[in-house]
Amino acid sequence: MPSVLMIKASGLAILATYLVQVSAVAPFGQCGGAGYTGDAVCAAGTTCAYANDWYSQCIPGAIATSTTTGASGGAITVAPPTTTDGLHAHMVAKGKEYFGAYLDTVPVGSAQCADVVQAEFGELTPRNSVKWDATEPSRGSFVFSGGDTLVNFAASSGKLVRGSPLIWHSQLPSWVSAIGDKTTLTSVIQVHVATLVSRWKGKIYAWDVVNEILNEDGTLRSSVFSRDLGEDFVSIAFNAAKAADPLAKLYINEYNIDANNAKTRAIVLYVSKWKAAGVPIDGIGTQMHISAGGAGSVSAALTALAGAGVDVAITSLEIPGSSGSEWATVVKACLAQPKCIGITVAGVSDPASTFPTTGTSSLLFDSRCQKKPAYYSVLAALS
Repeated sequence: MPSVLMIKASGLAILATYLVQVSAVAPFGQCGGAGYTGDAVCAAGTTCAYANDWYSQCIPGAIATSTTTGASGGAITVAPPTTTDGLHAHMVAKGKEYFGAYLDTVPVGSAQCADVVQAEFGELTPRNSVKWDATEPSRGSFVFSGGDTLVNFAASSGKLVRGSPLIWHSQLPSWVSAIGDKTTLTSVIQVHVATLVSRWKGKIYAWDVVNEILNEDGTLRSSVFSRDLGEDFVSIAFNAAKAADPLAKLYINEYNIDANNAKTRAIVLYVSKWKAAGVPIDGIGTQMHISAGGAGSVSAALTALAGAGVDVAITSLEIPGSSGSEWATVVKACLAQPKCIGITVAGVSDPASTFPTTGTSSLLFDSRCQKKPAYYSVLAALS
């Protein structure tokens, strides 16, 4: 018969094992990254895999290849994800930061779509819930519910979040458009940006600070911001965002810069000039709503954008009617460009498409969230 001491020792061992299992980070949960203060121990069968400086994730079956610093400052084992997982895992295995999607409805439609979000995408961008008309419909009165829902869902699912956009001429409340003096507009920009970025500090890893600010010829778009402040609104917004969350990556986002055209060359010149003046711009986002036949210009565009010396992110990719080869062309172009850090598609399934009208067949999953030929082309490009 075992002694009382042996029984107590056995019980303590079981309890210790149980406590470790309870406190361990669940599969696909966050286990490290700048500003992260949670647990760095992954559940059995998973390994803490480095995705980027802000995010490490517990990946099932990963094989350790290097170490990084955990929440307590000690070294923890990290590894790339297995290559049998979804698009995000394959993208990270290629040295990039994420493969993501626009998403605003949580919980996600059908169970099939929910499974797709969990399995395939490692980053989420809210389509509308953090835009100005949704978050500050009247001056000083903020609404965070939509953004909170998306951010909390992403956190519970172990996914990065890109916030988009803070400053945009569209979906702007009428009270902002009516402002007519520099002092008021400067204050309004600073308060709006600081409030949103502070709200989700440490939870939104990157922000599109200014969005679609150029005309097709590369000149500054006329808006309430440029009319009252000229191009100074850019530095005002970026500096406010940087002060609110120094660790967040800050982007200028634009469309129709998926070829080496006048607009692409102009944004490179602007970013280079603003960076030299001390504006804290970390990257350029290129939306890439690509018309059929337009993917061949992407590589040259990414090379041109990389010339600004900042990161480049594909932020809203969709290609109407593509059977897949053009998707593969875009993915391969990003993989080949060291400054291209990730790809976000314009929605999870075709009904979320924005090109040119909702419902166009331009994404990787159909209306039932079934994989389309384009999906398999992307997967092959990432393999």
